[in-house]
Amino acid sequence: MRQLLLGFDIGSSSIKASVVDAATGQSLASAQSPAEEMDMLATESGWAEQDPEVWWKHLIISAKACLTKSAAEADEVKAIGISYQMHGLVVVDKGQKVLRPAIIWCDSRAVNIGQQAARALGETYCLEHFLNSPGNFTASKLKWVQENEPAIFEKIHKIMLPGDYIAMRLSGEIGTTDAGLSEGIFWDYQEKAVSDKLLQHYGFEKALLPEQVPVFGVQGTLHKPGADALGLKPGVKISYRAGDQPNNAFSLNVLKPGETAATAGTSGVIYSVTEKNAFDPKSRVNTFIHVNNRSESPSNGVLLCINGTGILNSWLRKNTSTAGSLLDYEQMNTLAANVPVGAEGLVLLPFGNGAERIFENQTPGASFHGLDFNHHNQAHVFRAAQEGIVFALKYGFDILQEMGLETNVIRAGHANMFLSQVFREAFVNTIGAPLELYNTDGATGAAIGAGVGGGIFGSTEAAFKGLKSIRVEKPNIELTEQYAAAYNKWKLQLNHIL
Repeated sequence: MRQLLLGFDIGSSSIKASVVDAATGQSLASAQSPAEEMDMLATESGWAEQDPEVWWKHLIISAKACLTKSAAEADEVKAIGISYQMHGLVVVDKGQKVLRPAIIWCDSRAVNIGQQAARALGETYCLEHFLNSPGNFTASKLKWVQENEPAIFEKIHKIMLPGDYIAMRLSGEIGTTDAGLSEGIFWDYQEKAVSDKLLQHYGFEKALLPEQVPVFGVQGTLHKPGADALGLKPGVKISYRAGDQPNNAFSLNVLKPGETAATAGTSGVIYSVTEKNAFDPKSRVNTFIHVNNRSESPSNGVLLCINGTGILNSWLRKNTSTAGSLLDYEQMNTLAANVPVGAEGLVLLPFGNGAERIFENQTPGASFHGLDFNHHNQAHVFRAAQEGIVFALKYGFDILQEMGLETNVIRAGHANMFLSQVFREAFVNTIGAPLELYNTDGATGAAIGAGVGGGIFGSTEAAFKGLKSIRVEKPNIELTEQYAAAYNKWKLQLNHIL
């Protein structure tokens, strides 16, 4: 009988599932739901919410689809892993009923709350103990609920991250990890425990936080309602849980200091691993506990995030058309490739998806610069968008370099914007590091993580026997010079609006 591993990636655009054969480490099937991006609720400017029940609905659809594709028998699935969009806030009552829509990662409403907390606690204290400002993270979002929705706050039994919610629906048990607590800015790195000082400042009882479970290890088991929903048998181990960016790094076997991972989905991320408790003095990039952290061998991930990445490409697709029909992403990439580096003077700043941490939580918005109605066309817009996203990542990447983090090579899954030749070319020649692309994604990584946490793989090394490099892109001196010139023009426009 096969030993199969089921992984979920709970994104803000879609829910993905993957079935991995533990014997080979290869994904047998994958599926996502919905086919188009899930909606974000934005009843006010800067807000972003989603209904957790929608995640659960699409998880069931994607799970059943990939289980069917892989011809999986119910008793072949031995472990489940979960990857999830980071920093979100889900609140439930004692009956595990969701009390309000989840406030997700790109919601900006709590920026001022986090800034006030940093001043009150002391910015130096926050950086030394949290490695971050409280910022617009989960703890500050909960404070917003306390201040603005007191009737709801009084009903809260437990708060959760999106992955914790999915684990609860699968098992009926509520838990979270030390990595999850760090991404919510609840974790004190010096005390190696939940920060009592932060809880006291915000006026939260520690009982609001879930019990702590390991990143790798049995966190619960599939209960009958969860099993019935997925078409599996009760008792399957839930044995891995991680935020999407640490999980992406794990899926690429990025576990050692100096190794770096990248993603370009709804948001764009560069994520570097370090053994140090490193922080940026302005908290423009953020440090969180990495998946392989141990007391005897600390491991942290320094995360640079650009909110407006794939969501910009998605917005362009939805709001441009040819002969009354929408282009697909491959057609957009082909058009962009017909325009030279620099988009013939058209500059696009891609910051239209909430407050950007690289600008100390300012919200500069997205904007075009140098647009010539008599020359620029749709193809120029697509090219300027992809270059603008890469240039934003370069702006943040320079902050990582200022912190002393070294990057010899960057690994990414062959997915999302890395499918575009224009994006890949701009990325390697602007960042200045080789790019390795692999046959993996977040759901596959979560499945592999479940195999590690469930003891199905004998070692972490054995878990990655199915990881294969698809292609390697390297900088080209001539193109590097062209992109450097284009980046300097882009940065000049950025400086005008900051």
